[in-house]
Amino acid sequence: MSRRGRWMAGACASTAAVVLLATGGAPAPAPHGAVGGPGKGVAVGAYLHYGSPGVDRMQGLSHWLGGTDLRAGHTYLPGDTWTNIEGAPDSLHTWAQWRKERSDRLFVLNVPMLDQNEAGVPDARVAELLRAGAEGAYDHHFRRLAGRLVSLGLQDTVIVLGWEMNGFNYTHRCKPDPESWKQYWRNIVSSMRSVQGQRFRFDFAPNRGPDSIGWTKCYPGDDVVDIIGMDSYDQPPGESFEEQVTQPYGLQQHVDFARAHGKRISYPEWGLFRNGDNAEYMRDMLAWIADHKPLYQSITDYCPHGVWQCGQNPRSAQVFREFLSAGRDGRPAGGPPRPGGLPGGAAGRAGDGVPGGTGREAAGPDALWGGSALGAATGPGARN
Repeated sequence: MSRRGRWMAGACASTAAVVLLATGGAPAPAPHGAVGGPGKGVAVGAYLHYGSPGVDRMQGLSHWLGGTDLRAGHTYLPGDTWTNIEGAPDSLHTWAQWRKERSDRLFVLNVPMLDQNEAGVPDARVAELLRAGAEGAYDHHFRRLAGRLVSLGLQDTVIVLGWEMNGFNYTHRCKPDPESWKQYWRNIVSSMRSVQGQRFRFDFAPNRGPDSIGWTKCYPGDDVVDIIGMDSYDQPPGESFEEQVTQPYGLQQHVDFARAHGKRISYPEWGLFRNGDNAEYMRDMLAWIADHKPLYQSITDYCPHGVWQCGQNPRSAQVFREFLSAGRDGRPAGGPPRPGGLPGGAAGRAGDGVPGGTGREAAGPDALWGGSALGAATGPGARN
């Protein structure tokens, strides 16, 4: 998806009490087939923050869910400079520590394919960059990233490479030259797999729907893809969940395509959006995930998409909590959530920093790395 607005944490914090009123009671037992059991089934996670706070907050989300085991840790590399794409962020150390604490955990890392990834680069220039990538001009950056991950003990990372490539805005988008894009992907995977000790899995994850190009036209080949993911938010195209399933390049085609290619599926990004606090969507999406058993699923948990760090979706938050709660007899094992769902309360969220940011906005769970890790061009969200 493309062109996300910058959401102020204050808006979420001011309504956090609503979530507590709506979800503070004991959740009902999870429906049949619900996911999230410890160490088995679908690895459940959430995007909570790009850096080290994302690790810390996983414990709080687990507590809110009555002790549900969150096995999928999900973050992004900034796409502003090649140095950051090579794995410079210090927060990788914290994620590595989290990953190594349990053998059954998954570390999921979104990796941009080009620098200046959210700089509004025009199609003609994107085509030139993709052709250069297809010729091997950037392979060394990805060998360095692979070496960095292996040295940190993250040799089995799930790499969500060039996510939402079927969209309009990322510099690593596919449409300007699909054939070069596919060859560039192949070069990156070959370069990263050449590093001794790696066991990476590569996740091909388009947006739901046709967007700027049918995502099947960007598929680089079964030998260089391990997982076929999909980012899916509650927004058009697809006014109802049924339409989101049946639309061209929608949820059903994703499942069918992955089955035909012998691949596991995933949902690296999903959540609420243009249809607001939509409990029916939340219930349907969770049931879809339970029925189709992806390798992992990761809700985007900040306003307007989320349910724990965002207070404006109380009805959806209640559904999410009921469905994924690990509590016995319908009661959350960890007791009620702390104010705002985070240590220090909702007001503490406004203190999250935005390295390199302007400070004009209170940065919240979606705090960006100088606007580049998940900045204005990223998708939860929004299409132009």
